[in-house]
Amino acid sequence: MYIRRKIDIELEKWKIESAHKPLLVRGARQVGKTKTIREFAKSFENFIEINFEETPRLKALFADDLSPASICENISAIYKTNIVPGKTLFFLDEIQECPQAIASLRFFYEKMPDLHIISAGSLLEFALSIIPTFGVGRIRSMFMYPLSFSEYLDGAGEHQLLENIRRANPTKQMNKILHARSIELLQKFICLGGMPEVIATYIETGNLHKCQQLLDDLIISIKTDFAKYKKRTPVTRLSEVFQSVVSQAGQKFVYSKACSQANHNQIKEALQLLITAGLVVPITHSSSNGLPLGAEANPQKQKMLLFDTGIFQRIMGLDLADFLLSKKFDAINKGNVAEQFVGLELIKMTSCYQNPSLYYWHRDARNSNAEVDYVITVANEIVPIEVKSGTKGAMQSLFLFLKDKNLQRGIRISNENFSVYDAVEVYPLYAVENIGNK
Repeated sequence: MYIRRKIDIELEKWKIESAHKPLLVRGARQVGKTKTIREFAKSFENFIEINFEETPRLKALFADDLSPASICENISAIYKTNIVPGKTLFFLDEIQECPQAIASLRFFYEKMPDLHIISAGSLLEFALSIIPTFGVGRIRSMFMYPLSFSEYLDGAGEHQLLENIRRANPTKQMNKILHARSIELLQKFICLGGMPEVIATYIETGNLHKCQQLLDDLIISIKTDFAKYKKRTPVTRLSEVFQSVVSQAGQKFVYSKACSQANHNQIKEALQLLITAGLVVPITHSSSNGLPLGAEANPQKQKMLLFDTGIFQRIMGLDLADFLLSKKFDAINKGNVAEQFVGLELIKMTSCYQNPSLYYWHRDARNSNAEVDYVITVANEIVPIEVKSGTKGAMQSLFLFLKDKNLQRGIRISNENFSVYDAVEVYPLYAVENIGNK
């Protein structure tokens, strides 16, 4: 089955633009890039797909002559299908395997601007790093991630519930029964994660054991890919650092804990490779005294998120069946997964044309340590966010941040229903996307 994605709307908009740039769809492996583009292709008369992993011999088409007319002529002959601008979608998949094909995209924009051409790849960032220029201003990047909670609800047929969530706000609570239902579905989603194959399998079969097997397969596939990252970085080091990201989740990442047989720089290089591959998302400390938040970021202080909560929970050893039978939300909060879920939702709610950064705030002071889980920008205003996995918890750090920065609005995300406490607005965990509506 195909689960609709937010990016589908952007693809339709791109299709009807008078001057559409070639698209470069970027994201980690198995997040749904290929399936989304194939679904989009159904709106075209003709569709030609080249997968450079499956058919490496076709790299030769881009070896010498990067003229779009020449490339299209050769491909039309091979596939026995005419490439007609305006009627054909031309898809280059796993394009990271053919850097010359990436370089050709700029010429398609200059010489064949009416042709709809999309490229995608799971390890694209590594290929882009070795290309001096791949057409700045002539190619448009789109970023894809695992499914968001709202995409899961839509795919599961919970359309009315999703509409109720979107209409709610801190001054307009959800109905208590619908609130409880939303929390129940959220628990499933956090455990399953947002990888499309896992979610589609659960929606179609309800078979948790099969979903666990799929998550195990994905973890093996991810670790197998480590050999492709960089030849001089040992696979064992990447595996250790990857595992350490899981074990250190929710706290400042300490390099010395990551790998016993490597120095700081070697661990840093391995971590950066995992970030570049889209498997790890850094949360960087920011003093947050003004905008942009990145201007006062300190990369020496970072926390790390794994890109999917389902994969994270599986590595942690959670048994999905036991959890879902227990109906206790606290059972899934190993490794502060509620905080991780919120961070991933904050990324997924941004425009697909942006490659967003996450920030947090921490203050070290004698007898007065304080930390705010996330600091974001909403309508050009700095907004601090504190995450609680349950329905209770003090908000001293949040109030201290508001006072220190002279801000009027803070957000608490928890299992509570929508509400307001003085300057703090409360959003349920299932409604992170609503934060950007104000």
